[in-house]
Amino acid sequence: MRISDRGVPDPWALPLAEIDPSQAEIFLNNAQGEYFRRLRREDPVHYCADSAFGPYWSITRFDDIVEIETNTKVFSSEPVIVIGDVPAEYLMPMFIAKDPPVHDVQRKAAAPAVGAPRLAELEDLIRRRAGAILDGLPVGPTFNWVERVSKELTAQMLATLFDIPFEDRHLLPYWSDVSTNSEACGVQTDMTARQKILMECLAYFTRLWHQRAAAPPSLDFISLLAHNPETRNLVQDPNALMGNVMLLIVGGNDTTRNSISGGVVFLNQNPQEYDKLRADPALITNMVSEIIRYQTPLSHMRRTVTEDFTFKGKRMRKGDKVVLWYCSGNRDDGVIENPEEFRVDRTRARHHIAFGFGIHRCMGNRMAEMQLRVLWEEIMKRFSRIELVAPPRRVLSNFVNGYEEVQVRLHPLDRGQ
Repeated sequence: MRISDRGVPDPWALPLAEIDPSQAEIFLNNAQGEYFRRLRREDPVHYCADSAFGPYWSITRFDDIVEIETNTKVFSSEPVIVIGDVPAEYLMPMFIAKDPPVHDVQRKAAAPAVGAPRLAELEDLIRRRAGAILDGLPVGPTFNWVERVSKELTAQMLATLFDIPFEDRHLLPYWSDVSTNSEACGVQTDMTARQKILMECLAYFTRLWHQRAAAPPSLDFISLLAHNPETRNLVQDPNALMGNVMLLIVGGNDTTRNSISGGVVFLNQNPQEYDKLRADPALITNMVSEIIRYQTPLSHMRRTVTEDFTFKGKRMRKGDKVVLWYCSGNRDDGVIENPEEFRVDRTRARHHIAFGFGIHRCMGNRMAEMQLRVLWEEIMKRFSRIELVAPPRRVLSNFVNGYEEVQVRLHPLDRGQ
């Protein structure tokens, strides 16, 4: 079997039936593009009979993903939205892994924390925090952009959305990483140790819940849930409380954090696009959507078939796993023109599925876009270039499409020009 130069099997050398894009090592090596290109071309509704996660269907084209996302009757989000099954003792119910009406009630309760009025209030705070983070960076020496900027800005804003003490902010991305480092996402994990850490997280938020329930209502996530008549009893179900807290943490962490890192990587890989941005910083808003499409911070979502069903000529059986590969749909040249190109001035840049589609579309998508926009506006005021000085080191996961390390060097603006 041919092995690609990135250390994973060459998908074009495999029998079609043996292609299994669920292997986390494919994403670690950023080799998923060719796997999905072949599936989109030859078998866009593909059945993998044998994988580490059991048999599953891969949906790889944009329009097919959208069609399944809108058919919640046949394609259920329960019990989990990752490709791997979760043992019952570790299962944490959360509204993204629920169907209506439970999904709708719980999502609606939390949504005002990231609604339009709240975002208008938070923009100035985001700008001040982004500016302070950027002003504290070293100019000249190399450093890890992920740790100093991507994680830090995300942690600060998550602390605001949960209204936790500022000094506790780093617990949030830490708990997010613990949650997504799971065997269900292709990562060998000590699940007992993982569960112990998550129980510490549960204890933290249970204390917070009781404090917020006894205080006047406010617009942070926990207060909203604790005061809503439909969700105020969540605290009596520790697994459900834990699940929804982790959903809100992960949802607020991964999209923004990994897109902040990805933007630096993509501009360095496409210097002509960086030139366009420097020539016209008004492109930032459009570029933000292109970064999110090109990065696709969450590679997939899973659905489970509720009844025997034929989709695009393929017979699916009740209980089958169906994996919606967002990272593939966002590179579908039947819908997106030249999707392999990163273009800061792309027409209809928001036409992507990195946020999902339908009732499960990311609740905080406008918050993520605003954080990225404000950050890049502040970057362009300070630096002529963020130079990538080494290949980025990626996360091992088939779910989170992200970075551990992005080593950079900053070049200041020439104030004399």
